[in-house]
Amino acid sequence: MEPAIGLDDVLRARATIAGRILRTPTLSSRTLSEKVGASVHLKAELFQRTGSFKPRGVLAKIASLPESERARGVVTWSAGNAAQAVAWAATAAGISCRVFMWRTANATKVAATRGYGAEVDLDAENAAEAHERLLAHVEHTGAVFVHPFDDPVLHAGHGSLGLEVLEDVPGATTVVVPVGGGGLISGLAVAVKGTAPGIRVIGVEPEGAANMTAALAAGAVVPIAPQTVADGLAAPFAGEGTLAVCSRLVDEIVLVGDDEIRDAFRVLYGRAKLACEPAGAAATAALLAGKVVPEPGEQVVAVVSGGNVVPETASAILASR
Repeated sequence: MEPAIGLDDVLRARATIAGRILRTPTLSSRTLSEKVGASVHLKAELFQRTGSFKPRGVLAKIASLPESERARGVVTWSAGNAAQAVAWAATAAGISCRVFMWRTANATKVAATRGYGAEVDLDAENAAEAHERLLAHVEHTGAVFVHPFDDPVLHAGHGSLGLEVLEDVPGATTVVVPVGGGGLISGLAVAVKGTAPGIRVIGVEPEGAANMTAALAAGAVVPIAPQTVADGLAAPFAGEGTLAVCSRLVDEIVLVGDDEIRDAFRVLYGRAKLACEPAGAAATAALLAGKVVPEPGEQVVAVVSGGNVVPETASAILASR
C-alpha cells in the first residue's frame, strides 16, 4: 500500500497550523554525543502545547472538518497525550469533545484532559474496550472520530516536526523517533524522505509494546497487549495507514527494554535537564543502549516526543538508579 500523503500535504498542513503550535527547540548534547560517539541533537517536543507532539496533527485534522461535522462534536480514545491534545484543540475551536479512556488511566492525565475541556468516559476496562465503546458512540451519535494515530491528515500535521528537524540540523544523517501507534514517525518519514531521501529514519518501540514490529513481520495489523513503563507508546495495535508508511519509508524499527528507557530518562533529566516522560526517552534509549549505532561524526537527531509524566513515575525512576 502506498502512503496516503506526500511532502506537499505536509507543507500544506504546516501552513494550516502555523501560529498555533510552538516551534520547539532542537538542542545539542555534549554528554550524549560523547556517550554515543556522534553529534547528538534532541528535538525537544516535550515543550509543545499540551506537553507532546500530538497537537500538530490534531490541529490539522480539526481544521479539515467542515462545519457540518464540527457541529456533531469530536471523540477520541487515549489515556494520555492524544486525549489532552484533542481536548485542547477542540475546545480552542469551540467544538464539543468526548474522550474514551479506561479505568486504569492515570488520574493526573484524566484530570488534565478534563481541564482542557473534554467530557471523559472511564467505563472501559482497557484500551481495546475503550475503542469499542468509542465506535458504538460514533455510530449512535454521529460524532466525528479524531483518531489518535492513524489518519493521513494527522500524519501530515505531524510531518511539520520533521521539517523543523531538517531546518534545525541541516546536516542530519539519522533521525530516531519513538513509535506507539506510528502517527509521528509516519508524518516525519514522509517529510524527511520527501526532502532528503538519504537520511535514515529509525523507529524505536518498547519491547513490551512492539506492535509495529509485529505488524511489519506479519504484513498486517497485529493486536497486542502492551506492557511497558512508556505508557505513551502503549498502543494496542499499529494503524493500517502507519504500517503502510513504515513499510516503505522507515529504514528500521529497533526495540528497547524498560530498564533502557529508564536509564535514558535519567540521563535526559540529569544531564540535558529535560523532564520528559518515559515514552519521550525511547529514542535516546536506543542510542545509549547501542540499538542505533551511528558512524563517528554523524549528525543524529533523537526526538523527545513528550513530557507528560506523572510525578510518582518520575520520582520512582529517578530514585531507582
